[in-house]
Amino acid sequence: MDFGLVLQTDPPASRVVSLMKRAERNGFTHGWTFDSAVLWQEPFVIYSQILANTSRLTVGPMVTNPGTRTWEVTASTFATLNDMYGNRTICGIGRGDSAMRVAGRKPNTLARISEAMKVIRALGNGQEADLGGTVIRFPWIKDDARLPVWMAAYGPKALKMTGEEADGFILQLADLYLTEYMVKAVKDAAAAAGRDPSEVRICVAAPAYVTEDDSPEALAHAREQCRWFGGMVGNHVADLVAKYGEHSAAVPDELTDYIKSREGYDYSHHGRSGNPDTRFVPDEIVDRFCLVGPVEKHIEKLNALRELGVDQFAVYDMHDAQEAVIDAYGAQVIPAVNA
Repeated sequence: MDFGLVLQTDPPASRVVSLMKRAERNGFTHGWTFDSAVLWQEPFVIYSQILANTSRLTVGPMVTNPGTRTWEVTASTFATLNDMYGNRTICGIGRGDSAMRVAGRKPNTLARISEAMKVIRALGNGQEADLGGTVIRFPWIKDDARLPVWMAAYGPKALKMTGEEADGFILQLADLYLTEYMVKAVKDAAAAAGRDPSEVRICVAAPAYVTEDDSPEALAHAREQCRWFGGMVGNHVADLVAKYGEHSAAVPDELTDYIKSREGYDYSHHGRSGNPDTRFVPDEIVDRFCLVGPVEKHIEKLNALRELGVDQFAVYDMHDAQEAVIDAYGAQVIPAVNA
């Protein structure tokens, strides 16, 4: 199993670079960041520094979207980094929940994401792409250029499109039941489209907090540090409920039931521990969606995720123990899982 580190690009950028260097030293293979131009600093500028200060780490956004930048600019940025540092980027893409809404725009449609994926992947791989009637190709790109495009999804139509079109699937929660449900949906869609399902890589991303023991005090603190994640996922779930209804065969109740007490969301606290808009998230959801507890619990859940077909676990590292979690994973978790 590969391991990734997910960070927000809060200033100073030097700290983001430092944590990514630490992650590589501890056996992580991927470095991901949020991509929301108003809330955080521009990630692609920081990727250049991460790549320059590491030798193996693959970097990219979790996730970018087709509305913030024009598609040829996004593709050119990836291709330039790959030309400079040797095909070490990956394009995670989605609808742009925070990036679009904070700028006063609606998240992107699936149709727009589909079109953007085709253009960005083609250009990033050195091929031609049609920009609405104008066919272009980067004249400077090398023959061995490679840019995988992974899609983030929750809803049934997005899962289907991921299986049909994307190189990988990003699932932002670590619940075993929902992981099995959604991975199956993606793989089934890939097979129905005539693709080899094993070629669609599966990445589960969620907060991880390693405690010294399983005492009530230690677990309570860890849950508070990770409770924000249930609120972030709740934004997507609320949109699914609005589209498909509270109880729908299209979306499992295990995903929708917990947001009944949700009252709203302020993006100024997005993805941060102590988020006041996530009090509605119960301990059970924190435990199901995240990895919380002693090292042994992390290893147990990661082994279960791997059995469900997960190829990468990406650690959301937004809490008060960033270095400690990176080091614990490097010293104990990653070696045990990949023994």
